[in-house]
Amino acid sequence: MFAYTLRRLTQSGFVLLVMSLLVFLGVFAIGNPVELLVNPQADEIEKLRATVALGLDKPLYAQYAVFLKGALSGDLGRSFVFGVPALELILTKMPATIELALVAMLMAVFIGIPLGLVAGLKPDGFIGRSIMAGSIVGFSLPTFWVGLVLIMFFSVYLGWLPSNGRGETVSLLGLQVSFLTWDGITHLFMPALNLALFKLSLLIRLTRAQTREALLQDYVKFARAKGLSQLRVIGVHVLKNIMIPIVTVIGLEFGSVIAFAIVTESIFAWPGTGKLLIDSINQLDRPVIVAYLMVIVMLFIVINFVVDIVYSFLDPRVRLGQSSGAGH
Repeated sequence: MFAYTLRRLTQSGFVLLVMSLLVFLGVFAIGNPVELLVNPQADEIEKLRATVALGLDKPLYAQYAVFLKGALSGDLGRSFVFGVPALELILTKMPATIELALVAMLMAVFIGIPLGLVAGLKPDGFIGRSIMAGSIVGFSLPTFWVGLVLIMFFSVYLGWLPSNGRGETVSLLGLQVSFLTWDGITHLFMPALNLALFKLSLLIRLTRAQTREALLQDYVKFARAKGLSQLRVIGVHVLKNIMIPIVTVIGLEFGSVIAFAIVTESIFAWPGTGKLLIDSINQLDRPVIVAYLMVIVMLFIVINFVVDIVYSFLDPRVRLGQSSGAGH
């Protein structure tokens, strides 16, 4: 376990270093934020003073060296626009994004896996075919279009749900959450559903495929031959075995939900990191963009590590000291 952890930490450090270089070069080589931050009527002396204050007068490699030195101590730079540490700014918005992503993934898991299981057990029946047809629709519809349709139907036409914002929040372990208040839930439902739709369809198809494959295995045939009930065969022998690849996908897709919640947060004006990123791109707030991308990379690394641990518990044949499991 120690050797595995040490190897993964080394790999993670190398990935972070490479990604920091790519992200830094990609973001800092585009545009000039001074043109947006300084009054258009300002003279060249004022623009030069602002350039020096932001550290943009140094060569790109020198700017990267300063960034890397600060990153090693947890400092990812200061926002050009707000004048506060970029990491602090992101962490204040991250709870809203994580809450939205978590609710979306829970929707996908608790709806997608049962539906996929039903579709796998009854592939030729009307219900099974209808579920698969619905999953195709979920894959095909663009997220922004679904979001607008949800707003038109639930907010404009029916008037049941609010179309934007986070609603009333309460403190939970020092974090503001909205799922503990009714007003917060009504604000959370539509963006979470919009974000969950693609993942739900993915889990339906994955669960169906794994179920169909598991039903052909000898251990299922043997369990049925012993006279075990259908519920026990499915709940113990089928579901337990198909969860190994499904857990891997759920873990990795949770990271992608957080990373790519930008469109949903923009449509529903959800005050998370996605909206912050869009605003930062429009204002060329480079430190915030870089810090956001680095946080997302770190998040994927942590999720990947956790998935490997869970994978090893679900499948005793997998040993963490060996080169197997998710994320390899």
